[in-house]
Amino acid sequence: MVENSRSMKYKVTHTTIYDYSDAVPVCHNEITLWPRDHRRQTCLTHRLRVRPEPVHLDHRTDYFGNHTGQFAIEQPHTRLTVTAVSQVQVLPPDIPAPSSTPPWEDIRDRFTIGQPPWWLEARQFVLDSHYVQATAALRQLAEPSFTPGRPWLEAVLDLTTRIHAEFKYDPTATTINTSLETVLRIRRGVCQDFAHLQIGCLRSIGLPARYVSGYLLTAPAPGQPRMIGADASHAWVAAFSPESGWIDFDPTNNVIPGTGHVTLAWGRDYSDICPIKGVLVGGGKHRMRVAVDVVPLSE
Repeated sequence: MVENSRSMKYKVTHTTIYDYSDAVPVCHNEITLWPRDHRRQTCLTHRLRVRPEPVHLDHRTDYFGNHTGQFAIEQPHTRLTVTAVSQVQVLPPDIPAPSSTPPWEDIRDRFTIGQPPWWLEARQFVLDSHYVQATAALRQLAEPSFTPGRPWLEAVLDLTTRIHAEFKYDPTATTINTSLETVLRIRRGVCQDFAHLQIGCLRSIGLPARYVSGYLLTAPAPGQPRMIGADASHAWVAAFSPESGWIDFDPTNNVIPGTGHVTLAWGRDYSDICPIKGVLVGGGKHRMRVAVDVVPLSE
């Protein structure tokens, strides 16, 4: 189920274009477009181009350790273009045998006061967030996978497979504001919906889970199927156990992300790590276009 098993380097180009029917005299925006470093990934180079030229572009690290930027444009414009180009190296994950992981209840029960700080940091991902609130319906969806005493990794993998099998990928079915209650009812959605759904299931039974944004390899290796969500931003889930740390799961494609997934950022849900958000004056009607290209680089 692990996607790829060898180290890869990529060039990632992410371009967002906003076209406005009326001139925008001023806008202020926040961006999360730098692939973050973690134990399996290193961002080797990064450059950002914003047009029109911003009056300032500031950088900071957010609460979750993601690299973000803020910029302002103070000249009339009818088009805003933001292009981020990165080179990233990704290593394969080290996944334990599912049956060797502890029972899921043991992990749930350890998220209590008195644990060390590194453990409590993960506990915030058990709590409700803007787009994900634990409900009885989500718990009911999770329960067939989390039978008493079942090893944690076996159970999370089973839930990943069930979401992939029971929900249909349909980009016309939802928007980012579609509730999980609606997704549960219509059984359709996109990667953001399925990530939020799996996060909600895990949190509903007391297990930490976070939302991961990133990219998929645009052109799959010879003989490999094309991933759903390529040529666009993608989203998946990470779940936590003390023995294994954070492990990623992609319910849209039913894989454990390997070196074909490039991590951009993570947070409690989509609202924490939206690639571009902001405020503007004027503009009338607007149209947004996004183009993402992930190209392997020769070693």
